[in-house]
Amino acid sequence: MLPVAAAIALWLIVGRTWRSAIAWSGLLMIGIALVIVTKIAFLGWGVGIRSLDFTGISGHSMLATAVLPAAVFLGTRSVPVVLRLTMLIVGLVASAIISVSRLAVDAHSVSEVIAGFALGAAVSLGWIIWAAPNKLNVTAPVSRWLVAVSLIGLTISLHGYHARTHRWVTQIAVYLSGHDRPFVRARWKAHQAPILSQTRYLK
Repeated sequence: MLPVAAAIALWLIVGRTWRSAIAWSGLLMIGIALVIVTKIAFLGWGVGIRSLDFTGISGHSMLATAVLPAAVFLGTRSVPVVLRLTMLIVGLVASAIISVSRLAVDAHSVSEVIAGFALGAAVSLGWIIWAAPNKLNVTAPVSRWLVAVSLIGLTISLHGYHARTHRWVTQIAVYLSGHDRPFVRARWKAHQAPILSQTRYLK
């Protein structure tokens, strides 16, 4: 989703909608920063909410919910408002499906997925409100079809690619905390500290 997010910023810049590009980039960076901070806090120091099984905001849920609705919004410029709102809802539903998939693969808890979805929605809808004060329209001399096709093509071409972001965040957390190993969910829920024999990069 990050390359798609960068593509959105690029198309906004090409369309000379500078303030919208800055708003989009700023909101997305805030969302990403919150995800990283919560993950580092848990991996490095075991900061979380045991009663909710919360160890950090789901990055996949946040990015999907931030990027997909924004991409749909940008790719449906100059279409009837009702259709545009319908497509926006479709984007949110698709984001919700991706978020739920994180539960299916046991990558996150329910609370973490909900937090990610809520944060991502705040980013995408916050930007849309900023960028579209007048009938959800952005005035830019860029073909909406070119934008839509490029964003869809980028999304499909990168499907299945897995960046090592979790490993990088784990390394940063361990370095900052000074611990030999990161905290892991199972031992944390049992109120146990990390041990040297524990696999280093478990969720």
